Amino acid sequence: MFVEYGLECSRALSTSLGTPYLPACKILILPTGFANKQYTKTGVGLERGKRSLERFVAKGGTLLVFGPLVPEYEYEWLPFSLKYVMEENSCTPRPVGEHEAQKLIENIVPPAGCDGYFSETDAEVVLEDERGRPIMVAKGIGEGMIVATTIHELPAAEFFECRAVCTRKVKA
Repeated sequence: MFVEYGLECSRALSTSLGTPYLPACKILILPTGFANKQYTKTGVGLERGKRSLERFVAKGGTLLVFGPLVPEYEYEWLPFSLKYVMEENSCTPRPVGEHEAQKLIENIVPPAGCDGYFSETDAEVVLEDERGRPIMVAKGIGEGMIVATTIHELPAAEFFECRAVCTRKVKA
């Protein structure tokens, strides 16, 4: 997908957060299933890297977080309140106001795959499902932004183009 979009990307271990081994970047992506130990060990370094993630975003970076794929999850390592409930289904995302994070789904023809919803947050809700449950939230931190979503689809190139223009090269 990244090659198709003409973007550079590299895989980084969550344990490299806050170390000189994490290359300079504009966007960090936590993939679907990041907290599910059946799929990955990514969740292990998140709590330890909490301050580094916040500094990365505050300096202009974008943190894009997909669903954790566990029955219930509290994002204790984020600088705002966010709780997730897993419920795999198809949904038609509905915008709540206008927000640049909505560009993430510009290529999706509904219904979209969704792995759950957010049961609690103090971030801005930017997309809901048909039942009015938050499925994408965004929170500005300093010069950057954190976007969390439960949509289980490939992100649109428009989101990356916007974030590349809106952010500068930063280092976690």
